[in-house]
Amino acid sequence: MKVLTILAIASAFSSASAHYIFTNLNGNRAAVRQPANNSPVTSVTSSAVRCNNGAAATDVLTVAAGSSLTFGLDNSFYHLGPAAVYLAKASGSVTSFAGDGAVWFKIAEWGATFNPFSFKCYNLNALTFTIPPSISAGQYLVRAEQIGLHVAGAPQWYISCSQINVTGGGSANPSKVSIPGYVAANDPGLTVNIYNPVPTAYKVPGPPVFSG
Repeated sequence: MKVLTILAIASAFSSASAHYIFTNLNGNRAAVRQPANNSPVTSVTSSAVRCNNGAAATDVLTVAAGSSLTFGLDNSFYHLGPAAVYLAKASGSVTSFAGDGAVWFKIAEWGATFNPFSFKCYNLNALTFTIPPSISAGQYLVRAEQIGLHVAGAPQWYISCSQINVTGGGSANPSKVSIPGYVAANDPGLTVNIYNPVPTAYKVPGPPVFSG
């Protein structure tokens, strides 16, 4: 409890300086739709919660199904909260694909740890994940999110989207969700007070992970 109280106080003083954005995928910045700044999205119903209104990206990173990718930050995850990675297959060229509709599926998540309570992504400076080996070849948006829960009742989304071309793969057809729409504003994983009382269980918001 003492550790979490200290973290809560630290978060209050560092909220402005501890923002961050995802800037590169496997070191490639040109394939990332760069956000205008590192300010978080604060509404789960805003269209900005999809790709953070990122600018157009000029590159598409080619990767093999089943391979590992790393979405890097310009900082570290200073705020306690979960993280997740989603994919959405483009119907044509991913460079003009907005990700509208029920096209998104989750492929990785970083939840809570207990005794002491924290989150698996806390203090990391990147998220490393695997492209499911069974998804079909084609162009996709990769969406990385981390949800800061350091202010109770006021979650903050740190989001970027990147463009990839998947080679190989199979014919899997995972269940899909819309973003926004993938999680409700009153989801317990968003409204939780992580400091008092200290949670003894936690579920990452959104659909289950598709591992393929």
